[in-house]
Amino acid sequence: MVRRQPGTTPTLEQVAAHAGVGRGTVSRVINNEAGVKDSTRRAVQRAIAELGYVPNLAARSLAGRRADAVALVMTERDWRLFGEPFFSETVRSVGDALTDTSVQLLLTLVRTDAERQRFLEYARGGRVDGVLLMSVRAEDRLPDLLADAGMPTVLLGRRSGDEQVTYVDADNVGGAREAVGRLLRGGRRKIAAIAGPLDMYVAQCRLRGYRQALADAGTPVAGDAGAADAVAGDAVLGDSLLCADSLVVEGDFTEASGRRAMTQLLDRHPDLDAVFAASDTMAAGALAVLRATGRRVPDDVAVIGFDDFDLAEHTDPPLTTVRQPLDEIGRTMVRLLLEEMEQPEVAWRHVILRTQLVVRGSA
Repeated sequence: MVRRQPGTTPTLEQVAAHAGVGRGTVSRVINNEAGVKDSTRRAVQRAIAELGYVPNLAARSLAGRRADAVALVMTERDWRLFGEPFFSETVRSVGDALTDTSVQLLLTLVRTDAERQRFLEYARGGRVDGVLLMSVRAEDRLPDLLADAGMPTVLLGRRSGDEQVTYVDADNVGGAREAVGRLLRGGRRKIAAIAGPLDMYVAQCRLRGYRQALADAGTPVAGDAGAADAVAGDAVLGDSLLCADSLVVEGDFTEASGRRAMTQLLDRHPDLDAVFAASDTMAAGALAVLRATGRRVPDDVAVIGFDDFDLAEHTDPPLTTVRQPLDEIGRTMVRLLLEEMEQPEVAWRHVILRTQLVVRGSA
């Protein structure tokens, strides 16, 4: 039996010797070719697993072989969020963008370190030609590991302002700023915000847009006149995050978190007259609480969300919201990924798409 030496990378020849077959048989198994008996295929696969062999992606490329598949990887740790419209809309837009290609779309969940390592080995093994990543949080190293492995990779959104992997994003700051600006122009003066999880850059950007709009209008932020420019001064208090401002509560993009946040905000500021929620689902939760507490929308409290999912047209009243162009985001992600698959040496591309304020009954 051939054993892998510590600190060494197993070779194709070692796998063949371990399985008791020829090098060509191992190659046929790796490339999923016909003409290999099931018992032999299982022996080779067992040898690959025992030795920790990872097929050489570069060598397969030189041989002109392609997997004709890309992976859409969802890295969200909370199972509840997979029921939110953002995930299904993203899958649909990416799938539509691949309709006229020969590329198969694979959906993959990566939530733990073990799953991250397993997917990295899977991708490096040549089973996919490129990776689309969504819901990536600030501390996640998977995009860098894929890039270091030479795997074409495109992010939906970004982890920070100096992202060094190709990404496609919406103008989250500008969209939020426009939404809050509309509330201010409509005479609202005590405007609260339900932020997304602030370990995600998208949530930081939408909160920044909220603050910029208040600062542009010369409206002081409750509790801290300098808070309009400060995201770094945020402090965690219990289940919510007070961003140096008692008019801001952190949610997690779910409707339930919107309900909790709206309840907290009304407890602190029963006289607030507007709410900007960083997602439509959180806005829907806020609307439910406002209705339950006897507030009329928009007469007493105006509400604006962010995303423009189908949900926004069916709330009571229909939701004014910021539309992020998910169809265009999906098409652009796929286009950039296919280009990187054809030309791996191209520079990273950073694309930010415009948002649009959609006015309905809630504001």
